[in-house]
Amino acid sequence: MPGFHRFKLGEFEVTTLLVGSRPMEKPQETFGLNATPEDFAALAQANFLPADMSQNFFTPTLVNTGAELVLFDTGLAPEGITGALAAAGYTPDQVDVVVLTHMHGDHIGGLAGEAGATFANARYVTGSIEHNHWAAAGNEGFDAKVKPLSDKMTMLEDGGSVAAGITALAAFGHSPGHMAYHLESGGKRLAITADTVNHYVFSMQRPDWEVRFDMDKAMGAETRKKMLGMIAADRIPFIGYHMPFPAVGFVEAQGEGFRFVPASYQLML
Repeated sequence: MPGFHRFKLGEFEVTTLLVGSRPMEKPQETFGLNATPEDFAALAQANFLPADMSQNFFTPTLVNTGAELVLFDTGLAPEGITGALAAAGYTPDQVDVVVLTHMHGDHIGGLAGEAGATFANARYVTGSIEHNHWAAAGNEGFDAKVKPLSDKMTMLEDGGSVAAGITALAAFGHSPGHMAYHLESGGKRLAITADTVNHYVFSMQRPDWEVRFDMDKAMGAETRKKMLGMIAADRIPFIGYHMPFPAVGFVEAQGEGFRFVPASYQLML
């Protein structure tokens, strides 16, 4: 079900790309490992959600800086990202830079398939800590999808620059070197948070709830609180990879947690 959503950010054009969506059973086992069943069910009900099912979304982001096309993450398989790019009016060979926020399979899956590398003309950027962890881990997905591209790969540290106006933000915990990114153009700002926040209710209203996919769960929770606090304080929009499509919204501080405010027309003005 490829789809896209486009808006302007200063001189940048930002397009979120839906490459897949699927239901997930027993969401507490993913988004509330340290929650009681009663607390989890109560929060779900308060937000008009079922407690026994959730819907997952997979949303890479394409940024046209005016000089380069920069793609953040690639989805689960080449077919999804190429289909979403086509719907948005692009082809994979137009992509200049592919940024990998981290090395989980739903982010690197679209890098290559049976036909070879998906993005024939791209250079690749990722965090050095993340890359080095997976390079040493003997991971099948990394070895198949990422390792063959190593000669085109640039490593970043916290604060490193992908391109003018695009800066890396350390957001460790979900994975050892997971990165978020800060975008700024024409006085407008945006955060791409990748998997810092995995659910728009459970992970935002209760950022202390442990997430199954966070490799360091305590650090993941701490990073979540810090990142959401920054976005709320600065009143800037963010794109979350697993937020409900089109995956763009704002963050409101709410007690010990936060509330997801979906973007309406703010980014059209």
